[in-house]
Amino acid sequence: MRVTKDDYIYQLTYMPNLFPVNCYFVEEDDHLVLIDAGLSTNKKAILKAAADIGKPIEKILITHVHSDHIGALDGLVAELSNVEVLMPKRELKILEGDQSLEEGEGTNPIKGGVPKNINTRPDRLLTEGEEIGSLMAIDAPGHTPGQMAYLDKRTNSLIAGDALQTRGGVAVAGDLQWTFPFPAMATWDKEVAIRTAEHLLSYHPTYLGVGHGNSLKDPESSMENAINHAKCSLEKGNKM
Repeated sequence: MRVTKDDYIYQLTYMPNLFPVNCYFVEEDDHLVLIDAGLSTNKKAILKAAADIGKPIEKILITHVHSDHIGALDGLVAELSNVEVLMPKRELKILEGDQSLEEGEGTNPIKGGVPKNINTRPDRLLTEGEEIGSLMAIDAPGHTPGQMAYLDKRTNSLIAGDALQTRGGVAVAGDLQWTFPFPAMATWDKEVAIRTAEHLLSYHPTYLGVGHGNSLKDPESSMENAINHAKCSLEKGNKM
């Protein structure tokens, strides 16, 4: 697993040159916060990365409950007996196998793989604006109805889950990139995803970490271009 560091953020990337799947450590004074849990096969690599940094993992934050973001969750919780698991409130329903939509969520079906064998349940359910140490939770629906992003307030570093991708080109969730189409194929609502990307851009992030692809420093112009492209793609699709 490749590990790259930027300020307080460590990006952990499985299969970086083929099918990159990212999770992140956010470094606090005396511990690490893990954002997302990768694939089920990633447990040992995540634990090794923490050991190399030399700080314990005290919290696991989930952006959304697709298989490539929570695959190693049970294994990590079994190894880290005192770890606290935090998850967006809306995502718990999906994790428990209920993919029905709620009021105001339209009619588009929820997409993407959700594992049926995850036994871990969150210790805390998150809503917009809650703070977890140096991080702030931001609602980021579109890819899924309940996805959240996390902003490190010390540096304005943004971990956006699958709200955007950088593999195959910087793109908003749902805007198909033929060289890496998988995030788009698993996106629930393209219009909501565009609004979320605009909302995330309003925080003026200095760093962008995503679920799939390399991180970006000073990402605002790239995010703005991706939003404009997504809007054009959506308009063309609606006219067909």
